Amino acid sequence: MSMLESYFGSVPDPRGANASYRLGDLIVMMIAASLCGAKCATEFSLFAQERKQALGRLITYDAAPSHDTFSRLLRLIDAEAFARAFAAFAEGFRRARAEMGDVIAIDGKALRRAYERGLAASPPLTVSAFAAEARLCLAAASPGQDDNEIETAIKVVELLDLTDKIVTADALHCHGRMAEAIVDRGGDYLLTLKTNRRHWHRKACLQLDAQPAQTAQSHEVGHDRIEWRQAEVVAASEPLMAGHKAFIRLKTRRGDAAIHTRLFMASTVPSAQQALIWSRAHWQVENALHWTLDVHMGEDDNRARKDNAPANIALVNRIARNILQSIDGPKIPISHRIKKCAWNDDYLINAISHMR
Repeated sequence: MSMLESYFGSVPDPRGANASYRLGDLIVMMIAASLCGAKCATEFSLFAQERKQALGRLITYDAAPSHDTFSRLLRLIDAEAFARAFAAFAEGFRRARAEMGDVIAIDGKALRRAYERGLAASPPLTVSAFAAEARLCLAAASPGQDDNEIETAIKVVELLDLTDKIVTADALHCHGRMAEAIVDRGGDYLLTLKTNRRHWHRKACLQLDAQPAQTAQSHEVGHDRIEWRQAEVVAASEPLMAGHKAFIRLKTRRGDAAIHTRLFMASTVPSAQQALIWSRAHWQVENALHWTLDVHMGEDDNRARKDNAPANIALVNRIARNILQSIDGPKIPISHRIKKCAWNDDYLINAISHMR
């Protein structure tokens, strides 16, 4: 597991010098357990106990760590250092993929049950960067004590090499600091523009109505409904933030519903067809990442809530999800891959070997 050490060796070990288990071994146990559907410290310990024969092919230990060992570790690991190690680990997957695609979607996801007593209305969250075409989570971070989703999203961007990439994000992240962070990392952006930036929104509407625009349409049929989409693109008369070059208006209609209109700011002037592709690609972060984490990996049901545990459990889930995405053909559902990891030792070991 020397290559694993190269990724996670930079994470400081928060335990005392008399710790019984190596940090790298415990991380392997947690990720392997997550591949098999384990969701919490108690299940990590049970997995290490019951699957010792399989794990013994990778790491050596006499007795399985207790659930308290895993719980304390998750609470104490420096979440920012773990996030940096995860970004380096994900970059290894990124380099291994010949076709990564252009679009990286940034979005936050609440950890619905990881709240302290009395704070159910404001659960912790994790912001992820998701490669839409490769369907890989490239980086993730959780807000610190004095941070919020906006600041955390900027930290996630700063973990990435965005050369020749398009970063998409919702209206919360349509502001000058995010634009500057993306441009500084070598990328371009397509940021949703709403009336929370009312002056920019008004200028966008005026220019889109006044100037001749590039247009493109698409009609898609799926799930027993027809979706019509139209994009209009105009060059901005003046930049409103770092790199800003274009306004985009997207109109969509599903079936017989009313037309829904959204505006975007972009740091390049794409073709209208390209704008349709980029705006659609953003939703992969919801459909391929967040949905998988909730439905197949039970992230919203996890009650780990003390100290750094919510942030670190979220990172373990994303590491496991990246591995699950990479180990089998596209026609094998993620739910089947989890069961194959749980039932087949060779399949599990092959999955963990992706970390090497």
